[in-house]
Amino acid sequence: MTQRQQFLFGFIVVVACIGLGALTKARFATHFMMTASVGVSVRYIWWRVHMVYAFGHSAQWNASMTRDLIFMLVLLLAEMYSVLVLLLGHFQSVAPLKRQPCPLPEDRTLWPQVDIFIPTYNEPLDLVRRTVVAATELEWPREKLRVVILDDGGRAEFRAFAEQEGVDYVARAEHHHAKAGNINHALIGSHAPFVVILDCDHVPTRDFLLMTMGWMLKDEKIGLLQTPHHFYSPDPIERNLGLFRTVPNEGELFYGVIQDGNDLWNATFFCGSCAILRRAALDEIGGIAVESVSEDAHTSLRMQMKGWNTAYLNMILSAGLATESVAAHVTQRVRWARGMIQILRMDNPPLAKGLSFTQRLCYLNSMLHFMYAAPRLIFLLSPLTYLLLGQVNIPGRWLTILTYAMPHLILAIITNSRLQGHKRHSSWSEVYETILSPFIFLPTWLAMLNPKLGKFNVTQKGSQQDGRFDSAMARPFLVLLLLNLIGLGLAVMRYLYWNTDHRDTVIVNAIWVLFNMIILGVTVAVCLEKRQRRGSNPTSVLKTLNLLILGMTALQEMQ
Repeated sequence: MTQRQQFLFGFIVVVACIGLGALTKARFATHFMMTASVGVSVRYIWWRVHMVYAFGHSAQWNASMTRDLIFMLVLLLAEMYSVLVLLLGHFQSVAPLKRQPCPLPEDRTLWPQVDIFIPTYNEPLDLVRRTVVAATELEWPREKLRVVILDDGGRAEFRAFAEQEGVDYVARAEHHHAKAGNINHALIGSHAPFVVILDCDHVPTRDFLLMTMGWMLKDEKIGLLQTPHHFYSPDPIERNLGLFRTVPNEGELFYGVIQDGNDLWNATFFCGSCAILRRAALDEIGGIAVESVSEDAHTSLRMQMKGWNTAYLNMILSAGLATESVAAHVTQRVRWARGMIQILRMDNPPLAKGLSFTQRLCYLNSMLHFMYAAPRLIFLLSPLTYLLLGQVNIPGRWLTILTYAMPHLILAIITNSRLQGHKRHSSWSEVYETILSPFIFLPTWLAMLNPKLGKFNVTQKGSQQDGRFDSAMARPFLVLLLLNLIGLGLAVMRYLYWNTDHRDTVIVNAIWVLFNMIILGVTVAVCLEKRQRRGSNPTSVLKTLNLLILGMTALQEMQ
């Protein structure tokens, strides 16, 4: 097609998708939009590859063109990564399963013995107390319920508390393999056919087992049933920007959309807490995986490689504390990213034995996702290659570029908005990824080179925050913001004096810089920690616990 025909094609596809999306919420419309998004994105990448190839085979060549070609290839690789993740994401969430609870047998004598493990390392007792008290009050035959505090800190006050509450207390002399080793040590003295793992700040609702255990009894091949992680406190991004309960939490996309999509393909991940594991499945794989710092996802992968099913129940059945500082938030995400890359290197899910083709694709997408640091940084710096250095990174006239790029960008946004609904607002993925990119770039690539590097870092919970500006976390964003500000100033000079014959190129790059500056401005604002005070005593803890359980029960009724 001619350029005019290509423009009309893209325009018609975009209008058709917007119109169809506005007319109906039916699944066929969603699938049509996903297909159209895939089509125009592949068309864009095909055009980009063709243009870079044609530039590389230009008849006249010089040193400046060599530099241009390097910048073109770097940006093209970043865009190819983004489109690949987009396509895999569409596949992963094409038809969320939305599993409902399965009823338990009416004969309560058929209900199984359950051990509830609550691992802790250095968290305060008042924080752990809430989870332990709630676990002992679960609606389940008391003689079939064993609550165990797994204290990797070996603290006397925790042992005394366990005796007071009538729960078991387990500590170990050696502390190898962090949380995974703590759980595996407790498994030695456990004989229940099912184990529930709760992080020490995750307070379960009374009906946690009533809602979840039915599936474990109905399908004996289910080795894991995961429920969402729900947080009753704001994460640092929500707190510092004043957006708690206004903008969806970062985890809502994963627990509200992706895990439901994984469930369709029997690729649900274990997330370390708020889950039931079958003892037979754990025994077959040798317990919780200890080879990576993402021991949870690694464990579910090994279950699936052995033929066990995994399931996801999208019901809020527990609530915990979110990370409480930008530094802690970044540290936790760095651990997740490094762990997923370690799993990719160690067990290589795309080629691992025992997995279905669809499971391989789900794992591939989840692991590729954590490689976003390099592409994100490239997108933040790309317009500066022209504005600061005078080098070209996208060959072609601006109108041609918009002909192919705009349908790709618009349909990617509106299709993701359709799939994600109220679980993720448009453009917030850019904010979340930008905040993490400077910090996860090296750990992920080092893990790719040597998966044994690094150690497990515990996420601090229950701390207090004094209002301050975290300059260490903000430094990379301030540098990027300054570079983009300089680029914007040079754009004026290029438009008025230096590149008057390419003003359209200057405008496109200036708009790109303005968008980047908005994202970077938000990330700098996140680094201004708001004051947070949290104190408690046993009486206030019990009151908070009661209010929390009542609130979560109300949420369930609303669902």
